[in-house]
Amino acid sequence: MKFFSNSHIIKLILISSIFFLDRISKVSVLNFFENTQLQELIISNFLSIYLIWNEGIAFGLLNFDDKLVYNLITLVIIIISIIIFVFALKNQDYTGFFFSIIFGGSLGNLYDRINYSAVPDFIDLHINNYHWFIFNVADIFITIGVICLIFDELFIDKKNDEKN
Repeated sequence: MKFFSNSHIIKLILISSIFFLDRISKVSVLNFFENTQLQELIISNFLSIYLIWNEGIAFGLLNFDDKLVYNLITLVIIIISIIIFVFALKNQDYTGFFFSIIFGGSLGNLYDRINYSAVPDFIDLHINNYHWFIFNVADIFITIGVICLIFDELFIDKKNDEKN
C-alpha cells in the first residue's frame, strides 16, 4: 500500500478542508461576538447563532470541573481520533471517506479542546422554545460521517452480501 496514493491525497484534502471550514466558522463567530454587544444573532424563526463554550464531549455530556478528568477525556478523544484516522487511510472504498469526514470534524473540535480548553458551539436550532443541542460545523461533519457509516452498515453491506 503506497502511502501517497490518489485516495490518500483526496482524503487528506477532505480532512484539511473540513478542519479549515470549521476553524473559519469558529473564528468568525468568536470575532463577531467579541466585537459586538450581542448575546445572540437571530437568523430566522428556527436558527440563531448563540455562543457557548462546551467543556464536555458531544452535546455537553461529561462536563466536569476537574482538570484531571478533562485531560483524561481529551486523551481518550486523541486516541479515538488516531484510530479513526487509521481507518480513514486503510479503507480504500467509500467508508474511508466517511471516516475522513469524521476525522476532519474531530480534528477541529480537538484543536479547540487543546487551544481553548473548551469547544465553541454556536448553531442553535429551535422551534419556538424547543431547542436542539447547540453545535458547530465540526459536529455537523462528524454527524454526517457517522450517519453515512450507519447507513452503509445497515443497507449497503447487506446488499453486497446478498449479491455474493
